[in-house]
Amino acid sequence: MSGDVQTIEIVQARVADAEAVTPLFDAYRQFYKLPSNEEAARRFLHARLLKNEAVIFLAVEEAGAKRHTRKALGFTLLYPSWSSLSMKPWWQLNDLYVVPEARQRGVARALMERTRRLAEETGASGLGLETAKDNLPAQRLYEQVGWKHEEEFFHYELHV
Repeated sequence: MSGDVQTIEIVQARVADAEAVTPLFDAYRQFYKLPSNEEAARRFLHARLLKNEAVIFLAVEEAGAKRHTRKALGFTLLYPSWSSLSMKPWWQLNDLYVVPEARQRGVARALMERTRRLAEETGASGLGLETAKDNLPAQRLYEQVGWKHEEEFFHYELHV
């Protein structure tokens, strides 16, 4: 099958890749019912990458008749943090998005595996994520790749 997971590469985004991630990030925000704003998304991503405040993994595949261009299929955006209890790094997988036409091709699974490797490479005690209660396809994927639904702690927020 053309375009299967073997043709997909997961790369760590650099500042110059903010442009390729922007439409995906904007679509991700729209999925969560926020208005489109590609210029603000571009500035946000550029700043996070420039300041080394986040790690973005980008799923790409070769495109075009001669395979000289790469098409962005999805991304994960992770923020570094610390676990006081383990006294080790901790990663927050804040965003995961795959374009609709690339879903069911293993792209999200490949991105999730790359995030796991990042945690291992950095000596982190783990990764955390949140998803909408009604995002059942994402929840199924997370559980299939070994993530556990946290039931020991409550999550609270204070919006200011």
